[in-house]
Amino acid sequence: MAVSLFQSAIYEAQFGDAELSEIFSDRAEAARMVRFERVLAQVEGELGVIPNASGQAIFDGLTDASVDLAALSKGVLSSGVAVPALVSELRGQLDPEHGQYLHWGATSQDVVDTAMTLAVAEALDVVEDRLRQLIDALAAKAETYETLVVAGRTRGQIATPITLGLRIAKWAQPLIALEKSLADIRGRILLVQFGGASGGNTATAPYGPQIGEGLAKALGLSAAAPWHVDRTGLVNLASWLLQISVALSKFAGDLILHMRSEIREVSAGAGGGSSTMPQKSNPVGPETIRTLASLAKAAHAGLADAADPAEDRDGGQWPIEWALLPQIFIAVGASLAHAQVLAETLTANEDQINAILAANDGVMAEQISFMLAEHMPRPEAQALVKAASKTGKPLRVSLPELCEQDLDWDDLFDPQKSAAPCREIAEAIFAGR
Repeated sequence: MAVSLFQSAIYEAQFGDAELSEIFSDRAEAARMVRFERVLAQVEGELGVIPNASGQAIFDGLTDASVDLAALSKGVLSSGVAVPALVSELRGQLDPEHGQYLHWGATSQDVVDTAMTLAVAEALDVVEDRLRQLIDALAAKAETYETLVVAGRTRGQIATPITLGLRIAKWAQPLIALEKSLADIRGRILLVQFGGASGGNTATAPYGPQIGEGLAKALGLSAAAPWHVDRTGLVNLASWLLQISVALSKFAGDLILHMRSEIREVSAGAGGGSSTMPQKSNPVGPETIRTLASLAKAAHAGLADAADPAEDRDGGQWPIEWALLPQIFIAVGASLAHAQVLAETLTANEDQINAILAANDGVMAEQISFMLAEHMPRPEAQALVKAASKTGKPLRVSLPELCEQDLDWDDLFDPQKSAAPCREIAEAIFAGR
């Protein structure tokens, strides 16, 4: 049994994400923490908080700094965080005259939170790119099937005709809204952290805000007041990621339903085989997305639970973020990759779709009752269609038998009438981009 599906020799290929795992790797985290220390020294030197020569010496001297991850691990055993050991490692690579100014006025959380934020910036770029590609793929499929009428289903029952194009557009609809809201999410989370021991910048007063602004500019982040105990930005990020996961789970869940053996309206992805039943083609891709959605929900719950640190800094809640933030990113990133394959390979089984429509002509009941209301009172039209539906005969047979008026029944029973309004709605959904 793997400790983590995301980093398992057996399961990682299916549930993990190599690109995002690298962003959140120990090696990458150490490099980002070194980057923070280098830039901090340079900024403080330019402001005169430390000697400018020392600031530049630290910045230049740690350009190719090597970090012993094993030493950081030992440091965590005593400090609960890697930064003290990191600072010790880096000072050993500097002239003592300059090394004494390393990490000047900063605290461990400044380093870790800013390094985390830099990782989030990289990871969001990956997610945004995949989200855009997926919406593009769904838009192309929606256009391909904009006039293909299928049986709409509500509460598990065949309801009214819609187009496959509209169904696909509905899968994309929440993703489009999330794509638009990403700028706001970046604004809430991509913030530099610099507050010192208790978030008051007392060791670097009165230069604290200027140091934060200099750090933000050099690191490509936004300046902000210290947010050691304000984790709402992180919760907003986790909620945004969870919404992507939920939207993808809806897409995957619908595919599982419509790819069932007795329905087979569509196919998507490469079906998985059974160990004992050669006739089966299991919906492995959609099932994986559903699994990842459950993992994302669990990670989101944990991140929300960790968002109430005690007093002015908290060492107990904080590590929960280190564990779960990479997990929710990887769950979402892997889901997007699987969804891309499904969207690109989505194919309609038109013969089966038409057969289902023909065998369930009651799908036209609502539409016909409104059309009949042009010839009789609405309650009478509804009662007529309801009575015809209960005869046990196909509606196309029973309704003309019960109706006294001579109508163009072929026209009334034409499901293609649904195509135009469905196409308009699908186009409106994608126009929202």
